[in-house]
Amino acid sequence: MKLKQMLALSASAIVFVASSAIAQETEAAPARESAVDRILGTVTVTATKKANVENVQDVPVAVTAFNSDTLDALKVNDLQGLSYSTPNVSLEDVGTSKGVANFSIRGLGINSSIPSVDPTVGVFVDGVYLGVNSGVVLDLFDLDSVEILRGPQGLLFGRNTTGGAVLINTGNPTDDFHYKARATVETPIDDDRGGPNTTLQATVSGPLIQDKLNGKLGIYHNFDDGYFKNLATDDNLGEAHTTIVRGALEWMPTPDLTFLGKVENFQTSSDGPNGQNRGFYDRGSFDIAINNPGFLDNDTTFATLRTDLDVGFGNGRITNIIGYRDVDSTTSADIDATPLTLFHSDTEFQQEQFSEELRYSGTFDRADVTVGGFYFTQEVGYTERRNLPTTRPATFPAGLDWEFNGGGRQDHTVYGIFGQVDYDFTEKLTGIFGLRYGYEEKDVDVTYVRPRPHCSVVDATCPTTGTNPYIAGEPNGFSDKDDWSEVTPKIGVQYFHTDDTQFYGTYTKGFRSGGYNFRITNALAFEALFPATGSRAFDEEQVDSFEIGMKHTTADGRGQLNAAVFLNDIKDMQRELNLSSPSSGVAQTIINTADAEIYGLELEGRYALTDSLLVTANLGLIDAEYTDVIFDISGDGVVDGKDLDLDLPRVPEATYGFAVIHDYDMADRGSLVSRLTFQHRDKNAFTDNNFGWMSAADQLDANLTWNTPMDGVSVSVFGKNLIDEAIAGGDTQVPFGGTLAGFAPGGSNNSTGVDVPFATNPAIGTFSPLQKGRLIGIEFTISR
Repeated sequence: MKLKQMLALSASAIVFVASSAIAQETEAAPARESAVDRILGTVTVTATKKANVENVQDVPVAVTAFNSDTLDALKVNDLQGLSYSTPNVSLEDVGTSKGVANFSIRGLGINSSIPSVDPTVGVFVDGVYLGVNSGVVLDLFDLDSVEILRGPQGLLFGRNTTGGAVLINTGNPTDDFHYKARATVETPIDDDRGGPNTTLQATVSGPLIQDKLNGKLGIYHNFDDGYFKNLATDDNLGEAHTTIVRGALEWMPTPDLTFLGKVENFQTSSDGPNGQNRGFYDRGSFDIAINNPGFLDNDTTFATLRTDLDVGFGNGRITNIIGYRDVDSTTSADIDATPLTLFHSDTEFQQEQFSEELRYSGTFDRADVTVGGFYFTQEVGYTERRNLPTTRPATFPAGLDWEFNGGGRQDHTVYGIFGQVDYDFTEKLTGIFGLRYGYEEKDVDVTYVRPRPHCSVVDATCPTTGTNPYIAGEPNGFSDKDDWSEVTPKIGVQYFHTDDTQFYGTYTKGFRSGGYNFRITNALAFEALFPATGSRAFDEEQVDSFEIGMKHTTADGRGQLNAAVFLNDIKDMQRELNLSSPSSGVAQTIINTADAEIYGLELEGRYALTDSLLVTANLGLIDAEYTDVIFDISGDGVVDGKDLDLDLPRVPEATYGFAVIHDYDMADRGSLVSRLTFQHRDKNAFTDNNFGWMSAADQLDANLTWNTPMDGVSVSVFGKNLIDEAIAGGDTQVPFGGTLAGFAPGGSNNSTGVDVPFATNPAIGTFSPLQKGRLIGIEFTISR
């Protein structure tokens, strides 16, 4: 059957089963647990770090939680797959280097692949904080839940979480024997695009020693033939091969003591970014033509050890979580996004981190108490090499392995202590009081990205002292050390009007430590901003966040409505300013640019219209403005009202969406579960100077699953991005546009946020890495 026929058949089936809901409305509820029943069931979260997990509707936090059933239905295989499921949230790959997170929540995010730039959205896997953005947006499998916490989480998750936190909980070993195997194939349905993407995964879990030792083993393999067609070579672009092996053991030596250890090895080899230059191709197309398909080679080992001890003191629990991560990655990317060698970039990256968190949670009369300490250390090394043949200095000796070369190494240590008390003044009214003290220290050696013979910061062969002999008077780099400390409070109130309705209000302070730039391309400008007589680090960023929220569940459990309004007051906002540069391709300066205010509204709801038909909806509205500008954001050489009038980057004014889920019981023939989801995100600025813009995006997905009469066996047909939106992960300006020999200008440079013909500015192009367009797939699952 041809792909277009498959799509038509699946769409017709979805329409058919959705329309059958009315006929099913008056029938008795089936004895089996339907998809609607599972979604309406209690969803528990770990976000409050209390001794026991809590109902998401009972916590005074704006959190969207996905359990394993929902994640399966959404066909989530990486965090980016949840970008269009939650209001005011963007969980996307930065695109410059594959797998590097570019997350933004409530308008607080970064546009950077520089590993020394701390995230605003913290990612925690099985309770362990990931210290860098690299390797975050890569394949995931065997997930138990994902929790997306909106707003600063600086108390319980205190490491640079001014925007929010994403908690990923992988599957644990089970007390009884269980296995699950899945095969998935998805492919473009457009004839002019690439090939299939195939995934095989399996887990087996169960007791090794009854009531004492449980084990789990999982394996995942993905081979993607590449979604895009490279018009310069007629080859597929986006090929990837990924293998994940994960093992887990849960030891219960006594009824009160549990050890849970997990270890994972992740290896991937893929093409580089799918970069489109909009100097030649219009926004909205999937046309890409590059002469360097690039690559990513990543080898990551990740391990955790969690210990839980139940104690009589406060009927509480002591929890200790140890985490270790080792990442080794090399990349190559075509940044000019043309079939010519104008700006290619290769990188080496290494990270090794260790962390430990020890906490206690218990109850004393009316007080729920959580206290703990946190230790984190990491070593990061990064080398960048830029191949810019058109800017080769005339003074550079012939025959040398010349390139723009530099990077940095950093030793990073964090200490923190925290405590929170939830005190029940009455049965309905609870006060929330918390405090955290954090200290961070960073010790760096930085080499400027300047013309020099081949060298490597990772291998410690790049100089940080002396003067670059090929650019007179410019130093090679510097060594520096700085530290930051902060006390971040939280205070709030929670009121349960009924058992099913709560209201809450909180104030919390977020803190993001200062740091260093590993990608300094203009040494003299940097030396002017950060002279050697002072610290070479940019300053910390602080966020005062105010939030009022409501959560309501109907008495019959069929409906939920959650709402929140918030205000983020940001001081000394840290930003990476990207400017097109004829000499270095893109000049990147990290500086504290401005103060700003971001306020908004969020609504999430769901309702079961019948026993077999459920609808969900979400809405996010944001208004953001600069209140004081302290650096030239626009790049015109002065700080004035023009800077104040700019749009804050990564802040869409509106995000909204809905989903329809229907479960059709076919008695002894099984059941059909259909799901249709739609999510919209408004156009928003990508770069601080507003030259780069993210287009408005609409995402439409559909899924039809037949749960066969054979227990545990199901077949799914699904479609992703059915509207076929060309969504870019970024929009950075590069000095290679419509004036190149052999190319006719046909795109738009997006300056001022609208399509501007390249005749207006023919020298500017873009590096705009594209995400996949329309896909259709089929999936087979067997489980017990």
